[in-house]
Amino acid sequence: MLKIIFTLLLCLFSLLPLPKAEAAMISQKQEIEMGREVAKQLENQYGLVQDDDVQARVDRIGRKLLEHGTRPGLDYTFKVLNTPDVNALACPGGFIYVYKGLLDYMTSDDEVAAVLGHEIGHIEKRHTVHQMEKQMALSLLTLLAGVASGDPGAGFALSTVTSQALMAGYSRADEGQADQEGFRLSILAGYNPYASYVTMSKLEDMSKDLGDAAGGLFASHPDPGLRMVRALKWTEPFHIPETVTVAKDGAATVRLGTWSFTFTETAGYDKPEYRARMLAGGLYLAQKRGNLDESHFMTVDGDNWTDIYYEDIHLLRVYPQDHQEGDTTGSLALKIAGKLQEWAKIAKTIPVIQVDPAAAIQQAIREKGKKAA
Repeated sequence: MLKIIFTLLLCLFSLLPLPKAEAAMISQKQEIEMGREVAKQLENQYGLVQDDDVQARVDRIGRKLLEHGTRPGLDYTFKVLNTPDVNALACPGGFIYVYKGLLDYMTSDDEVAAVLGHEIGHIEKRHTVHQMEKQMALSLLTLLAGVASGDPGAGFALSTVTSQALMAGYSRADEGQADQEGFRLSILAGYNPYASYVTMSKLEDMSKDLGDAAGGLFASHPDPGLRMVRALKWTEPFHIPETVTVAKDGAATVRLGTWSFTFTETAGYDKPEYRARMLAGGLYLAQKRGNLDESHFMTVDGDNWTDIYYEDIHLLRVYPQDHQEGDTTGSLALKIAGKLQEWAKIAKTIPVIQVDPAAAIQQAIREKGKKAA
């Protein structure tokens, strides 16, 4: 029963709106103490994934995002909980968790960064604390005093009160701020500009298909469709030269000048459009880096797929669904890499509009109050 309660109460992506608190009563030290108590309960409940590489990957992505954070006084932690649920959550004070099931569907670091960025956004803006201040003012002060005095029962009670306050929910403005902050952090950290849109879209697809098994990510957020449209519009100030068009049958094509590449297959929740967006964003990052070299494309084989990179920039994943007669994913990836070399020759002749990332982000966010077309 406790497992169900914590899963429902702590998911920061599935909360109902509530007005912000007007006064700050909880100090940063107290915020950290609250988060630590809930984090203990979560780790006792689920356990952590016993894979150093998986844990290191999530921690590395989180640390890269935090290079552009706004609360340096917090000692953030990023961990993977051992559960197949598709979820992620943030406890007050910087304790951020990704469920193992989420990583099974996020095929690139860029997508994981989009999820972690949103979670960091809630903490950077103190959204959880504002809710607790509003909902549980007197009770919190009493419990915090109990924790400080060493009361053995106060820690568990505090984690329960914290969870109840989180259940009260975030306002639409808070969710918008977390989206914006996640986008800002991921762009400044050098991740794919389409990652926020693709991740929101995939999670919404999962919530429709999997229901509670998807952990509710984005499912009950206000206006999920509007949020996805807004995330896509945020990419416009970057003037990405690679265009993406989606046909009526779902096939999606990336174009630059006379060069094009079309996706027709869906793999899991990686639809052709999402794959095309991520390829376009990755090519843009490579093009923006300058000094394109056709020899710098590489392929990396996985268990049942092959990734294609330009240097350290992830471009796309080749799946068995993409199979062509006589090809393995590895051999097909090499053929696609050859086609990307043709892109590089054309890209060298097309100048990229250099924009200041911070200025472009501000321009994108200024559009938030306008009705999405």
